[in-house]
Amino acid sequence: MIKFTKMQGLGNDYVYMDAIHQNIENESDLAQFVSNRHFGIGSDGLILICRSDVADFKMRMFNSDGSEAEMCGNGIRCVGKFVYDKGLTNKTIVNIETLAGIKTLKLNIKEGKVDTVIVDMGEPILSPKEIPVISNEDIVKNLKLKALDKEFTFTCVSMGNPHAITIVENTEKFEVEKYGEILEVDKAFPNKTNVEFVQIIDKNNIKMRVWERGAGETLACGTGACATAVACNLNGLTDRKVKIELLGGTLEIEWDEKDNHVYMTGPAVTVFEGELE
Repeated sequence: MIKFTKMQGLGNDYVYMDAIHQNIENESDLAQFVSNRHFGIGSDGLILICRSDVADFKMRMFNSDGSEAEMCGNGIRCVGKFVYDKGLTNKTIVNIETLAGIKTLKLNIKEGKVDTVIVDMGEPILSPKEIPVISNEDIVKNLKLKALDKEFTFTCVSMGNPHAITIVENTEKFEVEKYGEILEVDKAFPNKTNVEFVQIIDKNNIKMRVWERGAGETLACGTGACATAVACNLNGLTDRKVKIELLGGTLEIEWDEKDNHVYMTGPAVTVFEGELE
């Protein structure tokens, strides 16, 4: 029997498992099984909480297609809630090892449980080689790509995983699936990419829909929201502190001018718990 917890941050839902006290094998296959919304538990993927030699805990994240990803902003907030609510730590500032580096979480406690989490997402990566994206620009702000009948202009940012951000007139009416699945695998992105379709409301408010690499459109993407805040500020469209409205709810993102770090604040929610035979 394997115990699991279904959790979500703004509707970006994952199955969480304690891999410290349980032996988890065949992670990729397991991720595909639990993610299936008809025959499994139903989620955007699988997140394992593991021992770490360099931080308080290690997070391993698998997409619904079984591929392992570097980071998940909504997912890591729920990791913070998981380890605190289950008594794996009594700290309210927790360091989590990820494939995108060590991230620091500040846990906001309400009635003995984690309510919201502030995540230090680190510095945005703007170098094309490190994102990675094929471009001759030093900072990629004018990448023009065609998909079907439309041409898009992208700004590219990595928050430990690659993101391509483009401005659209109306996110509600935009056909995300039609274009997202083509742009994700464009030859300009050696490791594929997450694609953010963004509508600017004003200097402090953005609407965003996201096509996630390996998962399709999801209700929210924390790293995508962070990358979008950076991209919009780089292009002079917004201030450094913005609220980003996603299909699953709203995140507050601040790109701090002092330390160049991006800070994300949002909720973490437990949906239900269970066991797999």
